[in-house]
Amino acid sequence: MDKKIMLENLARSAHEKGGFNGTWLYAEGGRIVSKGAVGFSDLEDKVPLREDSLFDLASISKQFTAAAVMLLRRRGSLALEDEVTKFFPEIPYKGVTIRHLLNHTGGLPDYMDWVDKTAKEEKTIPGNEVIVRFLCECGEKPSFAPGEQFEYSNTGYCLLAQIVETVAGVPFEDFLRDNIFEPAGMHATRVYHRRMEKITVPNLAWGLSLPLGSDRYTLPDDLPGESAVVTCDGANGDGLVHSNIFDLFQWDRALRAETVLTQEEQALMATPGRLNNGEIGIDKLEEDDPDYGYGFGWDVLDDPAFGLIVCHSGGWPGYYNWYERFVDADRVLIWLRCRDARDERAWQSFSRGLTAITRDREPERVRSIEELAVQNPDRSGWDEFCGKYDYAIGDFRIEEIFRKDGEMYARANDDDRAIELRLYPLGEKTFGIKDLDADLTLSDGTLTLYGVTGKKTE
Repeated sequence: MDKKIMLENLARSAHEKGGFNGTWLYAEGGRIVSKGAVGFSDLEDKVPLREDSLFDLASISKQFTAAAVMLLRRRGSLALEDEVTKFFPEIPYKGVTIRHLLNHTGGLPDYMDWVDKTAKEEKTIPGNEVIVRFLCECGEKPSFAPGEQFEYSNTGYCLLAQIVETVAGVPFEDFLRDNIFEPAGMHATRVYHRRMEKITVPNLAWGLSLPLGSDRYTLPDDLPGESAVVTCDGANGDGLVHSNIFDLFQWDRALRAETVLTQEEQALMATPGRLNNGEIGIDKLEEDDPDYGYGFGWDVLDDPAFGLIVCHSGGWPGYYNWYERFVDADRVLIWLRCRDARDERAWQSFSRGLTAITRDREPERVRSIEELAVQNPDRSGWDEFCGKYDYAIGDFRIEEIFRKDGEMYARANDDDRAIELRLYPLGEKTFGIKDLDADLTLSDGTLTLYGVTGKKTE
């Protein structure tokens, strides 16, 4: 199978069908098999993406925070069993260790809503030191006792970054640059606080949001529901590392060469964390995916065919990224996306195709929602589905199902925006929505979407 041609065809088809605007790289045995860029890097569609365009990696950044911790551990500056109160005695959450933070088993409350609200009230964008203030002032109880459960925690990684900065005695951003990025040969990679520092990052792939029901891309900074991209821009540890496919490939090679981290340190980072009862803390990435353990900044899987795989996703308004290292098989897959997909089904089939190719299987072709929809469906029962519904999930509500021009639509409200969403028939009672990655089911006076059911009221 010619993986180079398959990957290029898959990416271009996904782009044409509204599923992918970004860059990708796949390598085997240290040799790049396929790489490329499709789409644009700006809001006006005037600047084509380049293969070396920089993306906000979002949570892929966590592995670099974990690597920084490992370097300070090597120096004897900290230990994995150190409690966070050793570094910040004022923090009221007792018994939480560095290991708990790395494994997402600390039980600390999430910082984003509090920081977003506080930053707006104080008309500032705080630096990462606000994480300690948050833990001292928020008054929230822990989600669970340390080590009792797994719960993905951005707070934990922000606190790790603050510990690194305190122990190293230099800004966290500088520590990563001098001790990880530059030694690894990742010369384009940096932590950037674009909003807080009011800087322009050269060669940036701008992350653009597509509000539900809209056909126009928007900077997330201009969307009321995405204000955290501004107010939380000073955070460290959980995101905001900016990089490109070539530097991330170089990171893979640097790890194999032990340029930054020893094999012993890497093995420790790739060991799934265990709860107090001895069970592995499970990070369920997607419903149909296998159960991943979580090490230090890596999701971890022991694959029967390919051995150890470590990976991480990275999502932030406008960005969605993936970094996957086949440690034993010496393969690496990277894709970086800087726009919400116009067609979620095209995006899903593209993602599944990438997974197939990297595992030596033939990919399915990219299919849009229009291609998946039943052609000439039986519409005789559709009138029974029409009416008003009481359905809500978060800030999203579906208020009515109705017919227009022979097709089915949903009248909805998202973040106080009234929108109409076309429903594409996928079965007798099942419909898809172009903007969403889940099926909507209408049956017996109910509407079910994302596992939540609402009743028909009229």
